[in-house]
Amino acid sequence: MKKQAVFPLILIPALLCGCAGSGSLPDEPYTAVDPQLFPAPEGAYVGDTMPYVTDEGNLELYYLYDTDHNGQGYHPIWRYSTDDLVGYEDLGMALNYGLMSDPDPALGTGSVMKDNEGLYHLFYTGHNDLGNGGKGRECVMHATSTDRETWTKHPEDTFFAPDDYSHDDFRDPEVFWMDEDNCYWMLIAARNNTDGGVVARYKSDDLKTWTFDGPIYAPMSQYMLECPDLVNINGTWYLTYSWDCVTYYAIGDSADGPFHAPADNILDGQGLMSGNGFVFYAAKTAQMDGHTYLCGWLGRAGLTSDSGIYQWAGNVLNHQLVQHDDKTLGVTAPESYTGYFTANKEVKAVKKQGNVKISRNNIELSPKGEEYALADMGTRPGSVLLECDVKLDGSGRAGFAFGGTESDPTWTALCLDADRNQLHYEGYEIADLETFDPVAVTRFRFEDGAVHHIKLVCENEIVVCYIDETKALSCRITHSIDGAHIGVFADGCSASFTNITMTLPN
Repeated sequence: MKKQAVFPLILIPALLCGCAGSGSLPDEPYTAVDPQLFPAPEGAYVGDTMPYVTDEGNLELYYLYDTDHNGQGYHPIWRYSTDDLVGYEDLGMALNYGLMSDPDPALGTGSVMKDNEGLYHLFYTGHNDLGNGGKGRECVMHATSTDRETWTKHPEDTFFAPDDYSHDDFRDPEVFWMDEDNCYWMLIAARNNTDGGVVARYKSDDLKTWTFDGPIYAPMSQYMLECPDLVNINGTWYLTYSWDCVTYYAIGDSADGPFHAPADNILDGQGLMSGNGFVFYAAKTAQMDGHTYLCGWLGRAGLTSDSGIYQWAGNVLNHQLVQHDDKTLGVTAPESYTGYFTANKEVKAVKKQGNVKISRNNIELSPKGEEYALADMGTRPGSVLLECDVKLDGSGRAGFAFGGTESDPTWTALCLDADRNQLHYEGYEIADLETFDPVAVTRFRFEDGAVHHIKLVCENEIVVCYIDETKALSCRITHSIDGAHIGVFADGCSASFTNITMTLPN
């Protein structure tokens, strides 16, 4: 799949951004950082998240605790706490799974909320592969707490899918008070025997007895609509849900719908290999500090590193939602990151290959023929925020490259692909981009000569690329760590990277 790029033996010196001209930048020491933005429990992984914002304005992120050695019982619910999405306190286990004789030897996704009397409720999925005596493998279960520390299960409140619905696919309850209806709503991922995957709605006055109110959304397009959530942003309602290893959204003028999916309703990457592309999954919303966040997870690496294939469960991953004028949504890095990345790093660059022009913190790349152009900006820090404006002229590819050390001179490419109108990364070397098909992609339309703003958030091997407050591509790039350099490239088109800045945690 990969072939080593061949560089010319003689490099023409180029002006550096912030330093004297040179043909190469030396390898610098590299230190991995303690994760502050994308945590995962030691020796385990973050599965589906259940965000809850406290009265004090903190985000408690409940999640399914996953390991590589799950037994008969698995997926207890654990939780993190953060006040700004930067730095997370591990609060340990909130709710354990039950016995094989119970409906919940495995726990599934749910939600946490506080009722009008101040009691906390955790609604969650009970899963038992033995089928609960013919009632079905999955059900909705209920626990309460006075302090969110100790939870009491209420098995008497357990209920299963209604008639004409799959009793094995009935999960992920999302519960909230609905002012317009003067009662509590519960959204459930369910499967109707006729319509396929739907978001079912239940209503209750007391959070114990629930009345089925039919599907609120039935696109008749997917097997399930997992982890449904409903949020209001400036008077417009958004329904989020997940399937096909992807988090989707639909738009409605009211909480009752009808909901419609925009032409492109995916905000982060999607795997193009069926069942193996958990780039950003099972995301639910949280509103705090005047912003709406989409809280999910980035899947852990597959059988090989840098393949673009990700397995279920990994690290916390949060995007900040942006509402556009046409009511569609975009994503960008959480605003709080600007208060975390505050130490300016001098931007340096040298030409490595092709036609490269460097002036201060601006780089122009003009490849000729089949040769790509590449500029090296030195060793990538363990944690860094890189911002720049990018312009691609015509079709072709440009983007960010990783590698170029004395021990490993190859460069792999995080690609802004104007030919395919995609962002993608799967460990391909620059010279191979035209040969192999993408595996993990974000759709994005590049227009000839348009200027796009990029934010590249890097923490250890996790690299998240945001473009124009519209899309994100979240990646694991092991070829970017352990002393690897970061660069910019263009292949098949001219490209400019201007106003480049790098900031580090202070």
